[in-house]
Amino acid sequence: MRLCLPSGRTLWAVDPTGEYSKGLIIKSRFTIKVATKKRVDLQRGVSLRGYDVKPWSSIGVFLGLCVFAFLPVAGPSETPTTVLAAMRQELSRSMESFKKQPLPPYFLSYEVTETHSISVGGAFGTITSSHEGLVRQLNIDLRVGDPSFDSTHPVRGGLPFFDFSDRFSMVQVPLENNSNAIRRVLWYETDQKYKKALEHYTLAKANAQVKVAPEDASGDFSKDPAEKYTEAPVEIKLERPVWEQKIRKYTAPFARSADIYEGEATLSAEGVTRWYTNSDGSELQTSSVYYRLLLYAYTKAEDGMELPRYESFVAFKPENLPDDLAVLKAVDKMIADLHALKNAPIVEPYTGPAILSGRASGVFFHEVFGHRIEGHRQKDENEAQTFKKKVGEKILPDSFSVYFDPTLRRLGSTELAGYYLYDDEGVKARRVDVVKNGVFESFLMSRSPIAGFDHSNGHGRSQPGFRAIARQSNLVVATSKSASHDELKKMLIEQIRQQNNPFGLMFDDIEGGFTITQRFIPNAFNVIPVMVYRVYPDGREELVRGVDLIGTPLTVFSKILAADDDVQTFNGVCGAESGWVPVSASSPDILISQIEVQKKEKSQERAPILPAPGTDLAGALP
Repeated sequence: MRLCLPSGRTLWAVDPTGEYSKGLIIKSRFTIKVATKKRVDLQRGVSLRGYDVKPWSSIGVFLGLCVFAFLPVAGPSETPTTVLAAMRQELSRSMESFKKQPLPPYFLSYEVTETHSISVGGAFGTITSSHEGLVRQLNIDLRVGDPSFDSTHPVRGGLPFFDFSDRFSMVQVPLENNSNAIRRVLWYETDQKYKKALEHYTLAKANAQVKVAPEDASGDFSKDPAEKYTEAPVEIKLERPVWEQKIRKYTAPFARSADIYEGEATLSAEGVTRWYTNSDGSELQTSSVYYRLLLYAYTKAEDGMELPRYESFVAFKPENLPDDLAVLKAVDKMIADLHALKNAPIVEPYTGPAILSGRASGVFFHEVFGHRIEGHRQKDENEAQTFKKKVGEKILPDSFSVYFDPTLRRLGSTELAGYYLYDDEGVKARRVDVVKNGVFESFLMSRSPIAGFDHSNGHGRSQPGFRAIARQSNLVVATSKSASHDELKKMLIEQIRQQNNPFGLMFDDIEGGFTITQRFIPNAFNVIPVMVYRVYPDGREELVRGVDLIGTPLTVFSKILAADDDVQTFNGVCGAESGWVPVSASSPDILISQIEVQKKEKSQERAPILPAPGTDLAGALP
């Protein structure tokens, strides 16, 4: 399987033997290229659970937003299911039987994830897809050796991933609750995992003897408390015929313009039940469900630049999605925005002051900061380790604090995609204050310890089929000293005048971003805006296009000046070594004294020569 990195308007398909790039994205038309040693991140456009990634076109561009929302439950149930009972029985049998081996495993966990998905998609007033799926997938974590040095220990100096099959698998579990059939799959896959673990452990031991001592000699696994929790599965409730009619209605306005080349809507529902047990005594059964409506349209400028526009809505129940009037209003605004973008001027490469809207600054913090404080990166000597030695140091203004809290179901009236109760290593989720009053305090931790941080803080996460590592959850940027939006704009204009710049920039909406965290390439980030405005010294605003926000982390962090009092949230999915996981990023608008933008990559293809059927030039966008 390949993960994908947006690079300008190009989607980089990352070879499994290479490394990934991290980035937040919605959905776009991308050219497919192959790359190695890149890394992907926050995306609003790839399906997570069950590998439910659908081809958008013949070249393999992907569609689907996997933002997970979780329904409140009345309380934990005490009745384990057939699946969990079968997992527990086979785990106990395996651990007991392996004791007869010369090198038995010291830890074993099973995770089975059941994904029930329903989606209805349409374009230009018609239905293009309507389907339903159900799949169960297995994750096994088996470790040979001991917590100080085990079979997951990295082999230094070789390929980035010694054995990709040990980090990723697509093993399916029977859908029927047949205990013997489930145990049969667990038995065979456990045997395969054990043999691979022995092989990797032997190689890692030999490798350690011929390499220099690591900078961080922390162990490979932490001892964390056993957890027990069970909640009832949550069912998807969706009337497909009703939503098929709605999708037709929502996409019909796109057909009225010859210059809208794609005009689509997709309603997706996904319910996930997860069973987890391990040899430490943990037993978990959790459930989640989300409903998402995604609107997407794009046009082209005369110079070939592709101009996308998106809107998305997430709810715990389908009846909590916006009504038809609100959705159609959003569609009309998308069309108007595309009209304006097509005629907007292109911004040349620029450095100067800027305001990032709450959503844009949330993605900014996710890319610039969030990935660089994931715990495992602090002992990987291929990583740049930007903040490894910054604990206790001031990295932001005194008024700024940053925390990650997976236990937050909502912030204000907005549900948060990164909500969960237990992570994918069976550890209870908890809030982590990473920056307090401008001072850096902590990392996001899985059960892979690092120097000074011996235990997980509930951020070991993965997509089904991947090994869990430290990942982000719900990122929140808070400030104790805020201004109004108008005051923030006045501060921007003051910066423009002080720097003798002809204008500043205001980033109003974005589609995502990505970042590079390793040493072998410049340590940079890229936030991909959709709606950007020039702000002139007299206060005028002018829509522009062709902008990518770029930079390096420490430099741009040192330029943050102030924030307003309006917190906004970007819900999306984040891709890295452990696959795609749902996350959110919430922040107020922030003022930065100096940012850098570069020209966005653009297509060299002309717009269609002939007008669309049923339209004429009079109906086209000017």
